[in-house]
Amino acid sequence: MSRTVVVTGGSSGVGLAAAEQFAAAGDRVVLVGRTPARLDEAAKRVSADKILRADFEDFDQVRDLAAQIKDVCPRIDVLANNAGGMVEHYRRTKDGFEATIQGNHLAPFLLTHLLRDRLTGGRVVNTASRAHMRAAPDPGDLVGDPARYRAFPAYGAAKTADILFAAEAARRWPEITSVSFHPGVVRSNFGAGKATRFFYKYAPFLVTPEKAGALLVWLATTGNVRNGAYYVGHEVAKTAPYASDPAAAAALWAASEEATGVRE
Repeated sequence: MSRTVVVTGGSSGVGLAAAEQFAAAGDRVVLVGRTPARLDEAAKRVSADKILRADFEDFDQVRDLAAQIKDVCPRIDVLANNAGGMVEHYRRTKDGFEATIQGNHLAPFLLTHLLRDRLTGGRVVNTASRAHMRAAPDPGDLVGDPARYRAFPAYGAAKTADILFAAEAARRWPEITSVSFHPGVVRSNFGAGKATRFFYKYAPFLVTPEKAGALLVWLATTGNVRNGAYYVGHEVAKTAPYASDPAAAAALWAASEEATGVRE
């Protein structure tokens, strides 16, 4: 049976590969990206029902995106919260938050809340990372300090937030299955700075986007996932201790509600 699937970060890398695989299986795909040129290229590769643009560093655009999705999707079977990335230098968004935590966590948190009524009986898959081992988010400070900003720890903290979000959503929203996963170290346009981007394009041992996309599709469609779990490959994996702390998840949830203006 055909599913309705929303893939954010769908104009390149893991998201684009997953969107192609969903479409090839006959699913109805809503593909979301930020960069117009990449979206144009993605449109040539994916038979998408709808292609939408939004910058996750702007909550107003996320709200508009949710409204557009709801206009065309009376039901959503899968929401792949795949958008995100690393920010090389400290940047504060127009909404007042550090760009890494907003793009990787707060914006997907907002989007998922706005689409929640369409997701009953469906599944949310958050693209996280083993980089979460580097740092934990501080729910009391989502603005950050430019003088202390470092790209990799900020990214790691944001990926921890994705794991905590999935776990807490499973507790609060039992009608929706929520999981997070590490896609592998994927060959892509990912990274901040020339050296990091070079590594993610040319290192010989990198995972292909197609393989990582297949894992996302498996998590979105298999009947055997554990609600709230974090996956590496097809297995539930152990996280850093702070990424499996229910108190930390609840605190982050409350701070994210305050930041985005959503309420249960």
